[in-house]
Order: sequence, then structure tokens, then C-alpha cells
Amino acid sequence: MSTDAHVVFWELIEELQVADPRVVEGTIMNGRCARVGTEFLALVAYKDSGLVVKLPRERVAELVVSGQGQPFGPGKKVFKEWLSVPELDRDVWRALLLEGIAFVG
Repeated sequence: MSTDAHVVFWELIEELQVADPRVVEGTIMNGRCARVGTEFLALVAYKDSGLVVKLPRERVAELVVSGQGQPFGPGKKVFKEWLSVPELDRDVWRALLLEGIAFVG
């Protein structure tokens, strides 16, 4: 995953922090992530996954079926509330991050 993905992701997180101070940086799987308080929100570029964001499982399933994202599992287990969006698209990523904040917040 390119450096651009990291740059875009962290720019979006900084923008979202201005609107919602509950959005903070944290760690997950030995890397940086975004959280809403103590709850996982998103990470970027974990093994070429692009954006990984936590959403309701029904929404994840809907986005996977429509081809807008992929299931995500860092190991053998797939996390039903985590969506991977490999393609870098600032507007899509921002919209999904906002959905994630509403869900985990």
C-alpha cells in the first residue's frame, strides 16, 4: 500500500478529530489505528487492506455484496464488523469513517 493511503487516512482522521474529539490515535496489531474513545474505529494499509473500518455487520455484508469492500480478517478469522476497502478514495473513506464513528461511538 502506498504512502498516499497513510497520508490520506491520517489527514481524514485529523479532520474528524476537529469535529469529534472522541476520535483519537491508538494501537492495534502492533500498528497505529484510530479509535473512538477506547473502541476501535479504523486502520490503514494492514497487509495491503487499504482502509479497514468497523461498521455494523449488516452494513459490512451489504458493502461486500455490492463490491464496495471486502471482508477483513488479519489471521484465519474474518471479523464480521470489519470492512476492508483497498482502493484509495478520499470521499468514500471519509463517508465510511463517519459511519464507523456513529457505530462505535
